[in-house]
Amino acid sequence: MFSRLVLSIALSAALAAQSPDAAQGLQTLEVVPLPHDGEVLVSFKLNETLTDDIRKAIQSGLTIKFVYKVDLRRSSATWFDRTLQTAQVAATLRYDTLTREYHVARAIDGRTEKADVITREDVAWTWLTRDFSRLSLFRGLALEPNAEYYLRVRANASPRGASFIWPWAGDDAVGLAKFTFIR
Repeated sequence: MFSRLVLSIALSAALAAQSPDAAQGLQTLEVVPLPHDGEVLVSFKLNETLTDDIRKAIQSGLTIKFVYKVDLRRSSATWFDRTLQTAQVAATLRYDTLTREYHVARAIDGRTEKADVITREDVAWTWLTRDFSRLSLFRGLALEPNAEYYLRVRANASPRGASFIWPWAGDDAVGLAKFTFIR
């Protein structure tokens, strides 16, 4: 299973480097854009299961952090694609071994947006990987009507230590989604 996951992520990253259309079918990171009232709302989820190694790291009290880098880009037929704006969403989880509670927090571009205490492991894992719905990351950006854009979301997990190995390295978990901005 691990080798199949690594192959899938490597293939997805290779296709993502080629074009936004090519990577759509192999993504472990699903991205859904919603252009609405002059802005782009972003939803995404990382389709990753909680492995025993990651569970052990969490249960040890280690703070786990997933950083998602979200780029709003415009394709170019003649030159490199342009990045119009970038946002960073960070989700952290720390298990308190005394109270047996999960302390979770979410920050957007360095500002804490949400923090909570959760008692269930599955809900805490969802907080890190799947609970990203309709985020308003790109406000006040003048987009050209009827033009095609795409979102690229790259995932990065930390810590990276010798005691356990994340199932992907660096920004290998990449998701892309095209959309047409209609005003």
